[in-house]
Amino acid sequence: MEEANEKLTLVTRKACFGLPTACPSCLPVYIYLRFCQRPFDLAFNSLHPDSDQIPYVEYGTYVAYNNEKGGVIQSLKDDGMIDDLDSAVRHIPEWASTMAMADSWLADALLFELWVGSDVSSVQIYYSDLPWPIGKLLYLKQVHATKQHLGITSENADKIEEEIYRKASTAYSALSTMLRDQSFFIERPTSLDAVFLGHALITLYALPDTSVLRSKLLEFDNLVRYTEIFKIQFIDANESPSVSVLHTDPSSSTSRRSSNWSSKPKTKPQKKRTEEEKKFRRRAKYFLVTQLVAVLVFLSLLGGSDDSEAQPNDDDGGIYHDD
Repeated sequence: MEEANEKLTLVTRKACFGLPTACPSCLPVYIYLRFCQRPFDLAFNSLHPDSDQIPYVEYGTYVAYNNEKGGVIQSLKDDGMIDDLDSAVRHIPEWASTMAMADSWLADALLFELWVGSDVSSVQIYYSDLPWPIGKLLYLKQVHATKQHLGITSENADKIEEEIYRKASTAYSALSTMLRDQSFFIERPTSLDAVFLGHALITLYALPDTSVLRSKLLEFDNLVRYTEIFKIQFIDANESPSVSVLHTDPSSSTSRRSSNWSSKPKTKPQKKRTEEEKKFRRRAKYFLVTQLVAVLVFLSLLGGSDDSEAQPNDDDGGIYHDD
């Protein structure tokens, strides 16, 4: 491993609901790095809330994005930046099949809950820092993307919902059986633990009390206990990574190894605006204008689409991120 004593910087969506980040793509990466005992700082990027590059990791000029090489963790493992926690368990059939369920069935169930079931949590996680018109338009855009991903139409919505929750219950049952009363699913932490804990923390702490998925998870006492113990020991404890707020465009670097910006904590703001602050304000205004134009074009095209396609409405919610 390269320079293991030097800190990485993990850039995620913001903290909320008492979690270091409530983003379903980001939290498992945070947990995996904690399991690796790899020193890292935490920074938040709210400039592009719907970017599939988030989460990403910086280390000097090195950058690993979520939408490259199978995700952030896979890139870091391939490049020797972190330990591979799964090297000794990939051959175990039970581990592999359960990991597949967590990666697909549980991910889809949480996606459905966040963006189709209710907009309460999704808006807080992704869009609360944006002006209302921009956030609302981006939200509607992602409703459509989520329904397309899950194959939801007005004709099959009830059937798809029933299937999503059935698969989630099956996955929870398999995980509960595998965990029993152990500290981890397979003697020591693996990416399965990181993926499940990221899912469970958001389900238990970010979803509303009326959530169907939350009620199904609460049926499995050992899974809930495992999640609560992890939160106390790794999140509520005072040894969490240092946190900074990052206002940088993740696409500003052209390659994973040529980042030209830094996410280190900023010093106390000066009374006079610096050139960097002026540049950021101009960039932020440009971003809002371009996002507004892009979403208006999208909605105009969506309005003319075939009636068989899934149509978003004010009661639905969604965003789709490829993990």
